[in-house]
Amino acid sequence: MEQNSPTQKAIKPLQNSLLIKVFGVGNAGISVMEWMIRNGISGAEFAAVNTETRSVAESSAAKKLHLETKLLRELGTGGDPEIGQALAEEHLPELRAACEGAGMVFIVAGLGGGAGTGISPVLARAAKEAGALALAFVTTPFACEGGRRQRLAQHGLEALKAAADGVVCLPNQKVFKLIDENTSVLETFKITGGMLAEAMCGVWRLLAQPGLIEIHFADLSALIRERHSESFFAVAEAMGPTRSRDVVDKLLAHPMLDDGQVLTESDALLVSLTGGPDLTMAEVNRVMERLNRHCEHAQAIMGAAIDESFRDRLTVTLIAARKVLERPEAEGKMASSQEDLDTQLLTRMTVGRRGSRFVPPPPSLPQDKMEQLLARQGTGSGRGRRGASKLKQTQLPLEIVAKGRFDKSEPTILRGEDLDVPTYLRRGVALN
Repeated sequence: MEQNSPTQKAIKPLQNSLLIKVFGVGNAGISVMEWMIRNGISGAEFAAVNTETRSVAESSAAKKLHLETKLLRELGTGGDPEIGQALAEEHLPELRAACEGAGMVFIVAGLGGGAGTGISPVLARAAKEAGALALAFVTTPFACEGGRRQRLAQHGLEALKAAADGVVCLPNQKVFKLIDENTSVLETFKITGGMLAEAMCGVWRLLAQPGLIEIHFADLSALIRERHSESFFAVAEAMGPTRSRDVVDKLLAHPMLDDGQVLTESDALLVSLTGGPDLTMAEVNRVMERLNRHCEHAQAIMGAAIDESFRDRLTVTLIAARKVLERPEAEGKMASSQEDLDTQLLTRMTVGRRGSRFVPPPPSLPQDKMEQLLARQGTGSGRGRRGASKLKQTQLPLEIVAKGRFDKSEPTILRGEDLDVPTYLRRGVALN
């Protein structure tokens, strides 16, 4: 199967003998990779990548990469993605060498911690530098794991989307639709790991196996690499004479597709059917016809492959993408505008005050009030009277306070008086 990617000229063509390397990153990624090893994928090589010694040593992967420095003292990243990223950058030549010879690199990790979140984007870049196609399969934390892990996972997901050719994400929170009150924590994580591994196997079959109707990696990459889109996947299998109807029913009820709601909102859809030699064209048409009815406005890409081991079976791998509203950016712009306004106000207050829009005349007093004032200030001596006679009414050097953001507002007029002007100025009271 030939492949030419518009983003990577050195990429090797996808062929039936395509070498796929699977990298399990961090504890969660290694756990999912072990599931794939136990179930077997022919033609794939596995590598375990982590900052902790024990998980790497216990892995059954042929290739083991322990990213370590003396500063860590074999204690891992402590949940800090920046440490994981720094270690990956330090071991970048080693990561690049591990990707050599692969036509495609699968990166599987759990986001929200230090190793998976920090190492995965660097590993994706190393894979592309080695000439391989980089496709990441990741999970995001349960809501009960806390806001910090959620935020770290989101930042890591954005970094991974920017580095890899494509990212397929499984939010762990969606698994609650598959469990009940009696499901243990261990069983729950086995379900999430199994779903992610099934998605990887489905994509692997989609790209690596020969197909009657082939799907190229460029189609898959164009579908899921858009940074402002959400990608959803589902794998369903059915057997028997009604398998084409049953497999669509399972897809429409799949928790990852929100009971079919995702299909209605999708902009693009990729469907890969795998069946045995007994797969009929009518069954393929029936599956696509029902799916197209649920996503009338989506651009659909379909592929079909024949596998001798799938006799009397039909497996459908579905990947859907839908645009998301750029609400965070809009909120960011609003916050930025508010910050600009606050900055302007603070600048006006601290840099310098402008004069008032109203310049009052110097106050004047009636003659009798002036004489009373002079008499009150006199001491009774000639010297005092001479000093008092020379007294002149002056205005204190009071600083005029600007109105700040209300400087250009209309004056407040009541009964012909501007109430914005201080009372002592309006009434001519001397302050000295």
